[in-house]
Amino acid sequence: MITARIVALAVAAVALATACTGGSGAGSARIGSARIGTANSLGASVTGPGGSTAPAVALTTVHLVVPKSEDAAPFNKPRTLQMPRGWTARVWARVPDARMEAWTPRGDLLVSQPSLGKIEMLIPDRSGTARTRTLLRGLTEPQGMAFAKVAGHWVLYVAESDKIDSYPWGSHGIDGARTVIVSHLPDTDPSGNDVHRTKDLVVTRNGTIYFEVGSSSNASPDDLTMNPPRAVIMSVRPDGTHLTVVERGVRNGEGLALAPDGVVWTAINNRDNIPYPFHRSYGGHRDAFGMVIQSYVNNHPPDEVVPVVAGRNLGWPYCNPDQDENHPAGSLANIPFVADALTNPGGKRLDCAKLPPLTVGLPAHSAPLGMSFLDGTGIPAPWSGGAAVAAHGSWNRVPPRAPAVLWLAWNSRQRTLEPAITLVSGFQLANGSRWGRPVDVVPGPGKALYVSDDTAGAIYRLVPAS
Repeated sequence: MITARIVALAVAAVALATACTGGSGAGSARIGSARIGTANSLGASVTGPGGSTAPAVALTTVHLVVPKSEDAAPFNKPRTLQMPRGWTARVWARVPDARMEAWTPRGDLLVSQPSLGKIEMLIPDRSGTARTRTLLRGLTEPQGMAFAKVAGHWVLYVAESDKIDSYPWGSHGIDGARTVIVSHLPDTDPSGNDVHRTKDLVVTRNGTIYFEVGSSSNASPDDLTMNPPRAVIMSVRPDGTHLTVVERGVRNGEGLALAPDGVVWTAINNRDNIPYPFHRSYGGHRDAFGMVIQSYVNNHPPDEVVPVVAGRNLGWPYCNPDQDENHPAGSLANIPFVADALTNPGGKRLDCAKLPPLTVGLPAHSAPLGMSFLDGTGIPAPWSGGAAVAAHGSWNRVPPRAPAVLWLAWNSRQRTLEPAITLVSGFQLANGSRWGRPVDVVPGPGKALYVSDDTAGAIYRLVPAS
């Protein structure tokens, strides 16, 4: 079984080698799989493969190149990004509501549009941009996509909000009727107060399809007893058999990606408006237990990046990671869980101390979405030795958590990710308004990263320094 989120890189690199301007020049990209310190927007040390630490990386202002054909708002005025020195950035295509991305076997980029019920195909052209055509329409909130080979033939998998589909893929695209692999998945819920409908997916090396089913609430235990289940990572075989709940307590694990060792990882949006969990003084209150205090909410709980482990419970909605209780305090690696003051006072529903610590945390309300590991993709070192995550930014934090593209080093000795640094920022203005919000980031031809943005309705092509 061959799987690929970016399987067509070598093919597409040939098409783009002479087409893209402002990049790193001609070159080919190898076919690959398929994303110390807290995140910041100024610079950080970079931990390379095996845990070695590279010199600090400072971010600098880079002007976003906008072709004349792509200069509608928000690109009707100059835009800049903060990126490592030597990187370039270009608007590669305009796609309204651009969400998740996947490269086809022949080197075109698929982009999902959940709110429009469509999947667009972006075909690279010789001017350094891409022309679009609609591949699928009339779907129900389609989001995640992946390619794999089944019995020697390519298949496109699509995650709709209520089902998982497969389409046979031939030399000219879809080559047959849709097969619904999994149907009647949890979708809308009138009783929910924060319904997470859209679903991502990834295919493992043995062909198993992993997908997430988000919660219907911010932090309600009712989700745990729903049938079919919510707040879980599930798996299924290509023929629709062996449908299994793999991991529970996953509030909204939209980012799914395959690590260099073949393990599936997920990036998770954690709860909002968390009450203070301790009988201690905080924020001017002698005993702040159970109070929703903005200064605490702003930095708690961290969002989560974890391997998907069969049988694991990540604790939601009873337990939350709290970096203040870590050693050293504030560290976003191996974070302990503490009981939720609202749903699990005193740890009566679940003993949070017995949960394995959170592998990696992201700053609270980062809202991680798409994630890609960059090993073997043609992206140059040190960035090839880690994973990129698109952080959508907060919706109710005061002040807002800025959207960004984050990077986490892969520690090959311990087979884990290290805490994130900011790789790309600048989408949020000083007054807190945003002109863009990244959704997904995938490596592609020309040794570049392709970043989708559902606010600007754009795909950016980011080329690292050689």
